Amino acid sequence: MPKSLTIVIPAKNEADGLSKLLPSLVVMFPDAQIVVVNDGSTDNTEKVALSHKVEVVNSPYSMGNGAAIKRGARAARGSTIVFMDGDGQHDPEDIPKLLNELKKGFDMVVGARQAGSQASFGRGVANGFYNKLASLMAGHRIDDLTSGFRAVRTDKFREFLYLLPNGFSYPTTSTMAFFRAGYGVSYVPIHAAERIGKSHIKPLKDGVRFLMIIFKIGTLYSPLKLFVPFAATMFFMASAWYGYTYSSTGKFTNMSALLYTGSVMVFLMGLISEQITALMYKDRE
Repeated sequence: MPKSLTIVIPAKNEADGLSKLLPSLVVMFPDAQIVVVNDGSTDNTEKVALSHKVEVVNSPYSMGNGAAIKRGARAARGSTIVFMDGDGQHDPEDIPKLLNELKKGFDMVVGARQAGSQASFGRGVANGFYNKLASLMAGHRIDDLTSGFRAVRTDKFREFLYLLPNGFSYPTTSTMAFFRAGYGVSYVPIHAAERIGKSHIKPLKDGVRFLMIIFKIGTLYSPLKLFVPFAATMFFMASAWYGYTYSSTGKFTNMSALLYTGSVMVFLMGLISEQITALMYKDRE
């Protein structure tokens, strides 16, 4: 185990899960700094955490999972941070696997959930789609884009705190940011147990949010890979429509002009976004 390890657990109304998780963590990692970020809980989350003599960072109201992660990262004193959920899904015995992989020179190691670990069939299909899309964008195999169980080098992770959203998509953002910055990311297979308590994910609201992740993946890593296909499609449609109208009426219509103009604008937007992205990841050293 690293001599300087911090374990950060974002928790919102996770008293039952923490009652099961914290005793194991305290025994397995007696020298680690364990931080529970209480995200505006209305149950006994804070009381349970304090009873196990771990550090508690309280939010005055619920700010979101990503906000809790950022608060925990700022409070970390260790050179390595392990992020894990407080709902009982993540097994403390998997932490050494992540840390051993980190020792090989990687900057982030993610616990990749295996078959049967997804909360539902639909969520498993969605995550599989995100993994394939992100892998295509990044040019690297991504086994689990949305897993919240990961070990990171503290200094590297703090570089991207300003990029992380306050909601649930911090895993996506941090993974793509590490790839974009040229930091090593690895995956270790894990099995996630059924969560204790009620999930905070809302199917309709979060379904829309996860669709936005698709676009965020592209804009975070390589905007041109997202914008160019759209621009090319519009250009092809403009050409096809122009060919049809010219052959049938001998005219160049407003629709063709609109599609051609739109394709150029989308391409230029992608080009500008690519330059902005490059500045976002500029080495600050």
